[in-house]
Amino acid sequence: MSNEPIVRLLSPLSLSLDMADFDPEQFEDKYANYFPELQQAYKNAFNRMNDQYDSELVHAIDQQVLNESEPFYEGDGEFRVELPDDPYGRLSGVLVDEERFEHVLERHVEEIETELQRVFGFA
Repeated sequence: MSNEPIVRLLSPLSLSLDMADFDPEQFEDKYANYFPELQQAYKNAFNRMNDQYDSELVHAIDQQVLNESEPFYEGDGEFRVELPDDPYGRLSGVLVDEERFEHVLERHVEEIETELQRVFGFA
């Protein structure tokens, strides 16, 4: 498995949509309609987390948990990121207690949700 985070697959674009450009119905097929914006939001969140927390843990969360996450638009400019089942059980190759893992994962999800709002012009 590569140590390169999934979010690094994106070129460093500076994306931001106006709220008028965002269509909630098109977000239902988000990977076809908004893939670059999704990548940018995840990349921005990853970079911020990597600056603030243990990079080995942040990389593991990115590669082993967030790679199976699913962003949803909730309405009123709010996004939610759904995680796969048993996120802690997916973790391998890094030693961290479950409480610390849950804290860092929660912060990472919050960062992604914030970045989704920013990239799609709601923040």
